[in-house]
Amino acid sequence: MIDRPFLSRREVLTVGGAGLAHLAIGATNAQQKEGEAAGEATKFQVACMTLPYSQYPLARALGGIKSAGFENVALYLSHKEAGESKAAPIMPPDGPLSRAKEIGQRCRDAGLAPLLMFSGIYPEDPKGVQVLTQRIEQASAARIGQVLTLGHTSGNNRKIWVERFKQLGPIARDSGVMLVVKQHGETGQVTGEIIREVDHPAVKVNYDAGNVMDYTKGQINPLDDIKTCSELIHSFCIKDHRMFPVNQDCGPGFGEIDHYRLLANVARTGREMPLCCENISAPRIRAATPEEIDVLARRAREFLDFVIRGL
Repeated sequence: MIDRPFLSRREVLTVGGAGLAHLAIGATNAQQKEGEAAGEATKFQVACMTLPYSQYPLARALGGIKSAGFENVALYLSHKEAGESKAAPIMPPDGPLSRAKEIGQRCRDAGLAPLLMFSGIYPEDPKGVQVLTQRIEQASAARIGQVLTLGHTSGNNRKIWVERFKQLGPIARDSGVMLVVKQHGETGQVTGEIIREVDHPAVKVNYDAGNVMDYTKGQINPLDDIKTCSELIHSFCIKDHRMFPVNQDCGPGFGEIDHYRLLANVARTGREMPLCCENISAPRIRAATPEEIDVLARRAREFLDFVIRGL
């Protein structure tokens, strides 16, 4: 089913404290704990981001993703719409919630369940709390379960992240949304340490194995790094990487990361787990048309489908 029950922030606040104890963020905490304790299989949800189609209209992205066999989508928030000279925001952070609701419905009308959306801002940005709050509210209006953020933890930023995520956690919880944080120069070990310090059920880790390998120039193996935060992971930005014949991010299966071993770390969580294909490209080959992107999207989905079946 694409259309799933989803509480708005107002509805959540209406039911009060007792209702919050049963608030679903993908699944209830109780259900997740039961599933994890029983070692139930993770319900992997393979999605394609609209990012690979950012130089084309959102409608073309949704159509291409659906034609590639996906049932789920993750939203990149800038697209080059018809008649425009460059990509522009499709959902500005200060835009009306009705616009977010409309975009969520456009996904569903295209036969795709929207699972995750970019926030478009670093947590350490001076407007970080303001914009992330707006994005959480937009995700709630659009019935999108996760908002993705990323940034830099150098210097004093790590302390800022912890402070701000502690502030944003209750907002996300009350909105029925989860804020997920991926690696963007950091390792999973670092993001895991931050999320443990925040210690809030609505703030979790998104794992990006390609970024870990890319930013560390292959010096840190994502297959080792993921073990340091695996229990905190609630979604993935799927991106592979290879060091030869070119040092480049690429689509899953085109790089050097063993996705069987990668996903085995989270294969028995008992909860839903979005796998959002952020990069679907082939090394050294640039897709020149949306039809070529469609082919790469289908290949990425088929590869991940086989991996999941094998697990």
